[in-house]
Amino acid sequence: MDESQLLKGILEACVLHIISQKETYGYQIIIDLDQAGFHNIIEGTLYPILTRLEKKEYISCRKGKSPLGPTRKYYSITPLGQKSLDEYLIVYQSVIDKTNQLLFK
Repeated sequence: MDESQLLKGILEACVLHIISQKETYGYQIIIDLDQAGFHNIIEGTLYPILTRLEKKEYISCRKGKSPLGPTRKYYSITPLGQKSLDEYLIVYQSVIDKTNQLLFK
């Protein structure tokens, strides 16, 4: 089975979770995903997710100075985004529990 198909549905929530921890920017999100074991996530994968989250008003974006170079976009979670993440985690845990019961009994 191709892992990328499973990953598509989960990655948006993972990105939202990272942003919920602290205000952050795109490249740092890629680093955080990589450190969590999501290797090979590239900008072409991440930025459409950030755009979707911003359109849903789950995150807000501000432009700010970077200590190392040009201006960058910093992302933070909105109350609507936190509510969505909390709801996702409940549903996700339920699906995982049911799946584990079926596949590993």
